Amino acid sequence: MEEIKFKFEDLKVYQKALSFVDVVYQISNSFPKEENYRLTSQFIRAATSIALNIAEGSGDTNPQFSRFLQIALGSVKECVVCVTIAKNQKYISTKEESNLREKLEELSKMISSLQKYLKNTND
Repeated sequence: MEEIKFKFEDLKVYQKALSFVDVVYQISNSFPKEENYRLTSQFIRAATSIALNIAEGSGDTNPQFSRFLQIALGSVKECVVCVTIAKNQKYISTKEESNLREKLEELSKMISSLQKYLKNTND
């Protein structure tokens, strides 16, 4: 049986966002158990929100898609704060922090570029 695929699943930015979610799940597994309903939960929700908003906005009008991408950018910023807190609490190493920040910077640039592209094209 052939797999049904949605158009947004081909977007590189969506694929990168999904990869980031995987990394967040993996890294947050090492957080202390008492963080499960605090930082871990918030970090996973924020990371997941990036991919969800890219998916939800795609296929809509360009202005609507751009609005969802703006929300995704807000979630990227939330993740930056979660990374900083995790580092400050010594839940992650400096190397892990740097790796996560690089991934977030790349996502931010890709989302912003997609917004610029949408602004310069007609529906």
